[in-house]
Amino acid sequence: MSTESGAVVAGTAARPAVRQRTPEHTGPGVAATAAHAVADASDRGARIVAVVIALAWHLAIGLPALLGSWSRLAAPPVVAAGWLVTAAVGVATGVRLLRGGLPPARPLAVALLVVDATVFAAAGERQLFTAANWVWGGLAWFFLLVLWRRPLAWLLALLAAHATIALAAVALHGATAPADLSRYAMYVYGTSSLPVAVFAGASAIAALARDRAGTAAAALGVAAQREAAERARRERQARLALVSGAAEEVLAALASGDADPADPAVRHRAVLAAARLRRLIAESDDVPDPLLHELRAAADLAERNGLPIELVAVGAPPELPVEVRRRLVDPPTAALAGARDWARLTVVAGPDEVVVSLVTPDHEGPDATGPPGGDGDGDGPVEHLHERDGEIRWTQTRWRRT
Repeated sequence: MSTESGAVVAGTAARPAVRQRTPEHTGPGVAATAAHAVADASDRGARIVAVVIALAWHLAIGLPALLGSWSRLAAPPVVAAGWLVTAAVGVATGVRLLRGGLPPARPLAVALLVVDATVFAAAGERQLFTAANWVWGGLAWFFLLVLWRRPLAWLLALLAAHATIALAAVALHGATAPADLSRYAMYVYGTSSLPVAVFAGASAIAALARDRAGTAAAALGVAAQREAAERARRERQARLALVSGAAEEVLAALASGDADPADPAVRHRAVLAAARLRRLIAESDDVPDPLLHELRAAADLAERNGLPIELVAVGAPPELPVEVRRRLVDPPTAALAGARDWARLTVVAGPDEVVVSLVTPDHEGPDATGPPGGDGDGDGPVEHLHERDGEIRWTQTRWRRT
């Protein structure tokens, strides 16, 4: 028994460091999610501003000008119909944007261009450069809404089409004097520059927010991983010191002659210390099923000491924290150290419950002890039960998700 314990102690010192698992809550996927959430929040604010400007301009400026110049328009009902169609497009598009979606850009853009050409023709020559011809100043904001989050080139192309329609109307109405052409150029520039600035600025701010949030989330993730790794290292060193201390006491007693290798109590202490060291080594191995891996390590040590043991596993255990696995494995490991003749170790697992049971023949001597049950710090407590009836000893640990 002392030879086995010494081998385990030596193996612990020589074992290479294992790869740490990346915590799920600090991975790159969460950093990307956080970056997109910040960018979406910034984009939503810009959407609200654009919808409010477009509809407020249409109602507060376009409608009074239309009604005030009704008798002076060439075809007032046509201009009014265009105003209503544009208002309907703006309301439908605004609702879609505020709910987080995007409107169908192409059909709405075509509809707005048709309204643009129709209103320019129906306004008449006398109202060509007046506020009654509301498409000059108000339609560009609706272009902005229907093309939201599309490439900037699309908006520039739509504004170029708008400018072309306006130039055709100016030419058809005979307003080709230098003063009229200068007024046309001022109108095109003045009504297009601000929507373009808002469109490009909203895209740039959202992209900048996404980049900065992604960088901050990644930095926090790295810091959290470092902290988790450091905490795990400290906990493992403390537990290794505790477990290896027990093994060292047994080895020192054997080396000094104070303990008799033939004494059952000494043999039990040696086996228990070796089993706990082996389980401590196994718990940080990067394997697909760490719980069964740790139980197999304990069963392997029992078999090396001549104990016939049967290990039965039913179901796939969920991913459990190290503390929960310790509370599930330590009591059966301690019971295995004192088992005689044979042992049967059973693991029954599901997504919300894991049960580990050990059955061995009963014999004289104290019950094996393990860590107390209680909060396993893994979304549920770990229960520990131990019974004996003179024929068998039964040890069970159970974890349930709460």
